[in-house]
Amino acid sequence: MTLEHWTPWPDEVVAEYRRKGYWQGQSFAQLLDELASRHGEHIALVDATARWSYRRLADEATRIARGFTALGIRPHDRVVVQLPNRVEFFAVVFALFRLGALPVFALPAHRKQEIGHFCRHAKAVAYIAADQHGGFDYRALASEVRADSPTLEHVLIVGDAGEHLSLAGLPDGDAITLPDAPASHELAFLQLSGGSTGTPKLIPRTHDDYLYSIRESARICGLDESSVYLCVLPAAHNYALSSPGTLGVLYAGGTAVLCDSGSPDQAFALIERERVTIAALVPSLVPVWLGAAPKRRAALASLRVVQVGGARFDVTMARRIEPELGAKLQQVFGMAEGLVNYTRLDDADDVVLHTQGRPISPDDEIRIVDDDDHPVAPGEVGHLLTRGPYTIRGYYDADAHNARAFTADGFYRTGDRVRMTAAGYLVVEGRAKDQINRGGEKIAAEEIEHWLIAHPGVVDAALVAMPDPYLGEKSCAYVIRADQTLREADLLRFLREQGIAGYKVPDRVQFVVAFPKTPVGKTDKKALRADIANRVAPAGAMDS
Repeated sequence: MTLEHWTPWPDEVVAEYRRKGYWQGQSFAQLLDELASRHGEHIALVDATARWSYRRLADEATRIARGFTALGIRPHDRVVVQLPNRVEFFAVVFALFRLGALPVFALPAHRKQEIGHFCRHAKAVAYIAADQHGGFDYRALASEVRADSPTLEHVLIVGDAGEHLSLAGLPDGDAITLPDAPASHELAFLQLSGGSTGTPKLIPRTHDDYLYSIRESARICGLDESSVYLCVLPAAHNYALSSPGTLGVLYAGGTAVLCDSGSPDQAFALIERERVTIAALVPSLVPVWLGAAPKRRAALASLRVVQVGGARFDVTMARRIEPELGAKLQQVFGMAEGLVNYTRLDDADDVVLHTQGRPISPDDEIRIVDDDDHPVAPGEVGHLLTRGPYTIRGYYDADAHNARAFTADGFYRTGDRVRMTAAGYLVVEGRAKDQINRGGEKIAAEEIEHWLIAHPGVVDAALVAMPDPYLGEKSCAYVIRADQTLREADLLRFLREQGIAGYKVPDRVQFVVAFPKTPVGKTDKKALRADIANRVAPAGAMDS
């Protein structure tokens, strides 16, 4: 039995990837059994309150999988998982892998609009969340989502469950025999796209393709049993999960240290205590770490590699990593849809500082094309298209969108504008999609414009990126008012009341009487971006 509504690789391509050893026929459930057998009592996961060995992780995953089975969750069922950086995230996810059910990875910042969409679109049978995190009560969110999600049968809460079922209170499944491990070519989970055209799309990843990406990432990043990875970004984010991320360090037999904040107060203490060797950051965290490093340099003595990815990284800031943090910089450029690029640990400084790396696989196919899909000249900037052994061939249950996002021969249109060096390294020049990259969090302009226009006092709205020295980009909403008494605070309060994730709420609102237009009559967002850049420029680099 296989799940419908996704686009598999062509049979002849699958055969080629297997012949070359990229796809090795292993599922995540089988991997965990192998890791538990090989590494036993070695510490796999550390969070604020727990230290779990590989054996403990495997045992917890099996116990929870049996409880899920007793509850009625079956292979191929979809389960939305919204948990913070704690050991239970991995126990739940590996339990679903054992069962052959599919986690749908949500981020802690998502709220009613996003979680409701994921549950309805995936036809999820269950939603799993923490009781509270970061001052937000997910139990209340769960009640709201359940009322609007026809297929949602179960809500499970880690912690104080209130009216819901506690994960610790799952039915006793000791006598239950679990189904066989899913086939490696089947779907393992659904991730979320950055979302340039509204609410994020669901990305179907198989055991075969994702494990290949993890294996190569672990190899390229030099991970082994002595590696200790600090996870300060949301564990469900593709970057933190697999580049090489927590799964990469587990694959290598090392230790993943989970932290809910990238603040130096928390992160530096963990680096010192756990002897962390590798950490992954987004560009907005780098100046914060650099600012704290002079007084805490001794705490960073074990750190060998600092990865930076998720958004464009300023060269001036990049130059400061090694001398001030004492660790090698590794640039990462990837996407949840597949393609991952790294600078290599033995690359020359010029390559590390000025490029975003090269692909991990010999069979990562790269096309750089102009607006008419014609190849650009070598070294010229164009649109990045890609396909390969771990890049999807289509989003989940999204035929109309797939027709736009993929070429007829299976290349994914990434929405990135890049150029390639003579040595095959990519340099990211920007985005072609109408998307704002706020410190690594992607905001679809169309989605927020929809909610702005829903306000009765708004005639029209356009959301654009504005430069920010820390986050790279923030969002500015240009708004034409029907009601001239409408204030910025009113609009922002309205958006929050709709249940939109906080990072998507505009950082600034600019009221105007009309939008500039292109020659064909469309809103000229290029002109709006230039306008807001000019408006914030006088305040200097520290404008927020």
